[in-house]
Amino acid sequence: MRLRAHLNRLDKRLFAAVADAHLPGLERVLPKLSRVADNALLWAGVSGAFALSGRRDLRRAATRGLLAISLAGPLVNLVGKQFFGRNRPVADTLPLGRLLTTPRSLSFPSGHSASAAAFAAAVSLEAPARFAAPVALLAAAVCFSRVYTGVHYPGDVLAGIAIGVATGLMTRRVWPEATEAGRARASTTAPLAGLDPGGEGLVAVVDPGTDPAADALRDAFPRAEVVEAAADLGATVREAVGRAKVLAVAGGDGTVNRAAQEALEHDRPLLVVPAGTLNHFAGELGIDDPAEAVRAYRSGDLVAVDVGEVAGRIFVNNASLGVYPALVDRREARQRRIGKWPALLWALAEVLGPEARPLDLVVDGVPYRAWLLFVGNCRYESRGAAPVRRRRLEDGVLDIRLLTAARRLPRLRAFGTVLASRLGVSRHYRQWQADTLRVATPSGTVRLAHDGETFTATGDVVFTKRPRALHVFR
Repeated sequence: MRLRAHLNRLDKRLFAAVADAHLPGLERVLPKLSRVADNALLWAGVSGAFALSGRRDLRRAATRGLLAISLAGPLVNLVGKQFFGRNRPVADTLPLGRLLTTPRSLSFPSGHSASAAAFAAAVSLEAPARFAAPVALLAAAVCFSRVYTGVHYPGDVLAGIAIGVATGLMTRRVWPEATEAGRARASTTAPLAGLDPGGEGLVAVVDPGTDPAADALRDAFPRAEVVEAAADLGATVREAVGRAKVLAVAGGDGTVNRAAQEALEHDRPLLVVPAGTLNHFAGELGIDDPAEAVRAYRSGDLVAVDVGEVAGRIFVNNASLGVYPALVDRREARQRRIGKWPALLWALAEVLGPEARPLDLVVDGVPYRAWLLFVGNCRYESRGAAPVRRRRLEDGVLDIRLLTAARRLPRLRAFGTVLASRLGVSRHYRQWQADTLRVATPSGTVRLAHDGETFTATGDVVFTKRPRALHVFR
């Protein structure tokens, strides 16, 4: 109790010192900054600017920052303030021009400070220092403004900062941060000799609508052949790979999958040019845009990576069965009429609606009722039923995640499992690694997705690995 009384007196002396401070030029700025930070609007604006930048690292920083704020808010408002019950300071000694309207909520800890620190800490995990440093300075200014305007004691702000930094760092548990350039490790092979700087021998298949990627390839490699994919993508790639020394593909992960299949069968190195909605495989090769793909080709730097295989089809990222293939099928049935993202939301409501039923599966001889079986090509970093990041692309294993169904309230518990499995505390979530996996269903048929594309398989489904089988540029 004596320590608490001592800290309380120290807090009030520091508050009085700030009340007596005169900072020319900031008398008007700090109160306005404090108001702009209400309800995290300031950080939403910064996130919007990052998202519109077109840079992958800044988009990730924006997402991580908002995730951190969403974690910090409940800790401060529903736990901290209610537990400590501290009243706001009496700010009679502050100049009127600096005062803000005193909020009705309790004082300890500071919610504004927690949000600011959470956002800044999370951004620092993803963004380069030249972007993270200004955000940190802005966050520090917001924290100081809460004392300067008379709505918080310094102790409130320091506690808010501690909570914010902790939740910012905690986001790594929920969503792993991107690794360094050349992100996922793979076995380096001898550099490919004899590459023509003008692109002779390079045949690139590009998805319709990927004009920036196609233009970048034509500009960089005037002697390359750039082919726009026809309705039958597989036929286009098969026809192109026969005359290619190097096969390139511009599109999303589904298009890359088709090209990888042909590159494997014809023993051609593959150049991946990110141009789709999702470009996970390209990102893990350190290729975030067409310009980096051009640099990867010119470097001649090849790596040998694993591929997974199921029912005669390969996957470079992952394969799955259960709710995800159903989600993809329903989205594709509507996206031409209403657009991809509205179709995805509609499909999500259907897949998780009252009519949804888990699958009966026999996985390596063990029966389960399951919502989702996820099989990753190599071990993924994060826990949970939908991981997104790998550190290696040639570890020889399949990463298996199983989301089982509860007997009571199966859909409600499935939602809870998706969240709890990230923290490793759900009994309906299982995760293990193997080099093969056998799955059977009572009906003898199953709908699968591989790298975002769906198909139907019959009989028992066997997942296997082809170690270091595919050569790709990084």
